[in-house]
Amino acid sequence: MQKVFILFSALLMLLPLSAHAELTIEITGGNSDATSIAIAPFSRDGGGTPLTADFAEIISADLKRSGQFNPVARTSQPPAPAWGATVNYDAWRSRNIDNLVTGQILQTGSGYKARFSLYDTASSQKLLSETVTTKIKDQRFAAHHIADLIYEKLTGQRGAFATRIAYVVANKRHRTLKISDSDGHNAKTVLSSNEPILSPAWSPDGKRLAYVAFDKGRPGIYVQTLTSGKRTRISSTSGLNGAPAWSPDGRRLAVTLSKDGNPEIYIIGANGGAAHRLTHSESIDTEPSWSPDGRWIAFTSNRGGKPQIYKIAASGGNATRLTFEGSYNADSSYAPDGKRLALISRSRGDQVAILDLETRGMQTISSGSLNESPSFAPNGSMVVYAAGGGVLSVVAVDYDVRQRLARQGGEVRDPAWSPYLIGRRR
Repeated sequence: MQKVFILFSALLMLLPLSAHAELTIEITGGNSDATSIAIAPFSRDGGGTPLTADFAEIISADLKRSGQFNPVARTSQPPAPAWGATVNYDAWRSRNIDNLVTGQILQTGSGYKARFSLYDTASSQKLLSETVTTKIKDQRFAAHHIADLIYEKLTGQRGAFATRIAYVVANKRHRTLKISDSDGHNAKTVLSSNEPILSPAWSPDGKRLAYVAFDKGRPGIYVQTLTSGKRTRISSTSGLNGAPAWSPDGRRLAVTLSKDGNPEIYIIGANGGAAHRLTHSESIDTEPSWSPDGRWIAFTSNRGGKPQIYKIAASGGNATRLTFEGSYNADSSYAPDGKRLALISRSRGDQVAILDLETRGMQTISSGSLNESPSFAPNGSMVVYAAGGGVLSVVAVDYDVRQRLARQGGEVRDPAWSPYLIGRRR
């Protein structure tokens, strides 16, 4: 049975601001064992408003950067069957193509219906047939959503292409907080300032951003609703106000404050209010990250002499050290499954590493140097981080595939990957 998915505008983060220059993407590396898949060009049924997005191209790029698929170039594909026609499976099998996707775009008033089917060429079976309905201006996001559905059907894991990345662009003395699609397109500005903007963090529902901004040289922690642009300052105590991290229920934030002396971890309501102190040490405690089950907060502390990752119960208590390899580990972020942390390991050359919380094993996944701010995709398959040279990099955690997202005329910093923005239909 064919399912229909409707992309609601509120879920697509329609910011009341103009679009700006996009990040350019470069994909490097590959997986020799990747599944071969062909995304045939989507046909167009009837006239109407010309398409501004190449659905097949976007879907192919998404699947390639996951590291699990090797999309076949159009020039190497057999002639695609007409929509609804019988597939000549032998023609695709003869090119060593494991899976085939065909599609058709129909205009419906102010939007489109994008119909697609996924085939297994070895078994000569149709695996999936669905329709995504979208507004004209949301074509690219609809294509990302189709890639998510294909990815989930073939891997059993939910896709994370129809998501967003928040980041800060620093250009001389000017700073802008931006949001783009997960591939760097459709960039929009959330906030512009001549003073620093730091540490953007997504609320669990994807509707708000918390971040640090400066007002006349004084730092404050703000929460901004993306659809309306309304922003609320929830903390501006004396000293440091930094590193907001949302609780999984979206009701609280873990933050770093120094109002009582040295920097410590506090918990504050998402709408402000009194801050509850969580850590108590004579050292620096900073960079909190809330576990997905809400029980733990990981943070960076030099209480052992050098920066290392610790965790503490969100209800309080004694802190437990998590990292022991090397003399410097910091800037951690929980994976969505709660079983791993992404962090920066200086002993490995300021590289992004993945710490298995059960075995304590550490795996380096980045390249280059001077990396910072790792953030997991909501399905845990990819990590975005700020790389040396002022660009963003995205790496498939279990595969040697990397993406480089750069913007001309400015350094890109402090990336944060959004949660899922589209609900699941069953």
